[in-house]
Amino acid sequence: MTESERERMRQAKAAAVARLACEDVSRYRLAEGDERLERYVLSVQGDPDGHCVWDVLAVLRFLGHCRRYGIDVGAVRRFARFYESLYFPGKAGPTRYRLTAVQYFQFAAIYGFRADGRRVTREACLFVPRKYSKTTSTAAIAAYDLLYGDANAEAYTGANSADQAKKCFDVLRGIVRCLDPHGRRYVVNEQAIKSLRRDRTAIAQCLTANARTKDGLSASTVIMDEFSQARDNTLLSVLTTSMGIRREPLTVIITTASDVIDGPFAAMLRGYKAMLLGDAEDDPGVFAHLFEPDADDAEDDVRTWRKVQPHMGITVSEDFYRNEYTSAKRNGAEAMLAFRTKLLNTFAVSDRRAWIGDEAIAEAMQPIDLTPPTGKKLDAMVAIDLSVRNDFSAVTAGVYDPTAKGYRFHTAYFFPEGALAGHPNERQYRAWATQGYLRLMRGPVIDYRGIVDYINYLATCVRIRAIGYDAYDSLEVVNMLRNSGGEGIVRPVKQNNANFTAPVSAMEHAVYTGHVVVDDNPITRWCFGNAVLDTDMMGNTKPVKRSEYQKIDGVITMLMSLRLFLDARR
Repeated sequence: MTESERERMRQAKAAAVARLACEDVSRYRLAEGDERLERYVLSVQGDPDGHCVWDVLAVLRFLGHCRRYGIDVGAVRRFARFYESLYFPGKAGPTRYRLTAVQYFQFAAIYGFRADGRRVTREACLFVPRKYSKTTSTAAIAAYDLLYGDANAEAYTGANSADQAKKCFDVLRGIVRCLDPHGRRYVVNEQAIKSLRRDRTAIAQCLTANARTKDGLSASTVIMDEFSQARDNTLLSVLTTSMGIRREPLTVIITTASDVIDGPFAAMLRGYKAMLLGDAEDDPGVFAHLFEPDADDAEDDVRTWRKVQPHMGITVSEDFYRNEYTSAKRNGAEAMLAFRTKLLNTFAVSDRRAWIGDEAIAEAMQPIDLTPPTGKKLDAMVAIDLSVRNDFSAVTAGVYDPTAKGYRFHTAYFFPEGALAGHPNERQYRAWATQGYLRLMRGPVIDYRGIVDYINYLATCVRIRAIGYDAYDSLEVVNMLRNSGGEGIVRPVKQNNANFTAPVSAMEHAVYTGHVVVDDNPITRWCFGNAVLDTDMMGNTKPVKRSEYQKIDGVITMLMSLRLFLDARR
């Protein structure tokens, strides 16, 4: 998080706290439903420093719903009684649990509001750290739908891996077996639960992202467990799009942070935050309860731990956090990464694996207008990295600014619109396209003519001295460029480590000394976050991507542009 981002969050927290302080909580008569609900709201109002900004904003939004819809205390009580009658796995065997104040608040937000005869909340995100008992808690939601939802209810528990999906489903199986020990009303097996009742055909099932068939579904409840680890949203998309006929569908995302910073949940989390901050259109049907440190919270402070972990002292102890933090410091970067993601609930990547830190790149970012202010064009080196169908193409214009004695890099990204559906990064790419950061091209493949037209446009803004390309897969575009007046300036740039070592060093020095400006595009920031250095036996270095779905095209084109500058000075 950059200093400007920290300041934004400080201001947002101060504004939210001021708004909540003006609320007369007693007017909502929350205690008539249960004193735990009022107690939680008052705890956030009375101790805002002990709660993160997203918690404060969630309470404000909850009170706003109370004003708008009124709260159906009967519906909340019914679910609470149901939950507290169930047997969950415990140290001493099947155990009943009383809802905590924070759980009561969450379930009240899910079940407590109705409009036009329907439940308002259709989607809930509970973003909480490990040891919150989130998996067992949400199993009760699936059980509630199975027993009391539509007569033909279909409740699904899903996750990226079979093991994770079964964790929630195994809790659900245990619940049903305790309720129906002789199997007279429900058939329970490893993957499914089916009703035998004459008045109900309801089912519950465990699904994973690689399940063989998901055809013919009509989901009424979807529980996605540890969704932050998912690399794509295929399973979630299949399940949620099957809900069309349901009068009161419910999707629950329950997850802890991870290091998958380019996955679909990371994009969803940004959307939830934007909605809570008022930066995006409000959707009354979404409830998001997010727990993570505030901008200035120290990761070794017990007050931070208590703020992030709402079940501190209930399902986990301060000593556990203290021991885990001490162990992480002793055991190095990977252990500290695990502490930050799983116990501080913060998306993070290991500093050891990242080439240039996110904060450094964020500080270097500014909006760039390539149009010359005085009419005098600056010299530029353009570099292209092309795809065909399943990834974006990148075009970077690198300019050396003699006044600032530094480089400016502007990168444009292109993607074929016809290849978006089902793409692992579909949700994120669509969001970037809507925001204007990703240019969608008609058809199922990249239109190379569009790339050439964009480079011709660049020529009206800057004086293009060279156009670099990867000789492996750029012949068609190269021929188009030569026929468009680029003969003599189109040059191959070798993609080996030896050819990238010098620009890698130059880019590092420019970033950390403040001699580079990178266009303020989140795709470029994402690319840098995905880049790690590969070092060969000769000590030569080149950025490579950390995993299959993490792209670094914008990084590569910037370094290719810088390589052209270095070659021109020889």
